[in-house]
Amino acid sequence: MTVPMTATAFSALDLANFQRDGYVIARGLANADLVRQMRAVTERGLHDEIGPVEYEADLQYPGAPLSRTGTGGQTIRRLKQALSRDYVFTEWLVAAELQGRLRQLLGPRIVCPLAHHNCIMTKQPQFSSDTGWHQDIRYWAYQRPDLISVWLALVPETEQNGCLQVLPGSHRWVIRPDQLDAASFFRGDLAENQTLIAQRRHVELEPGDVLFFHALTLHAASRNHTTETKFSVVFTFRNADNPPLPGSRSAAAPELFLPLA
Repeated sequence: MTVPMTATAFSALDLANFQRDGYVIARGLANADLVRQMRAVTERGLHDEIGPVEYEADLQYPGAPLSRTGTGGQTIRRLKQALSRDYVFTEWLVAAELQGRLRQLLGPRIVCPLAHHNCIMTKQPQFSSDTGWHQDIRYWAYQRPDLISVWLALVPETEQNGCLQVLPGSHRWVIRPDQLDAASFFRGDLAENQTLIAQRRHVELEPGDVLFFHALTLHAASRNHTTETKFSVVFTFRNADNPPLPGSRSAAAPELFLPLA
């Protein structure tokens, strides 16, 4: 069901689903003109390799090129610092449709950390990679893990082109250190983890659809098996009473305090 653009709040059922599953989808939340402008900025950034960027080869995930100098080595994975690329991203952050929902999930005073996400994820054909199961909070440092990632689809996202997969309810799981590998990915070689991973859901989206998910929700994605590039805009949010820990990477970059309602 598509959420009308006039709606600035989740329904009670949406909120209950988020509390249970650790994620919720708002269909058609971003208007078509906003999506069109973001996609134009993204395509220009990819074509002209406008930095800062992250290359697939940098992370060495399964399927990625072996090095930047090898075949496919210049395949871009992320256009970083999205907020500084065009004012359209600021328009998105202050949209009432987005802000109203974030206040329901986080509290009255919303902050957008610029140290994490603040990017356009691209999943290109042929040289994209698989991202293992992980929680966004793994490299973040805040007083509480109560942050929300907001994922906006600029093109259709399907199982074939590497849409996100989520493990419903995983934001409430108690995960032992031995269930994670050295890079804090949820291990797929453990039988107990495999049983949990079998509960995965593929989050298929249309342009303008938005996925809200908790920083503790386990998620993953496969590589892109189609011939068209996938684009997604991702920002993270917290409430003002949940600051980053001093001296951490999370505290190393400015933050954007969004307008009060």
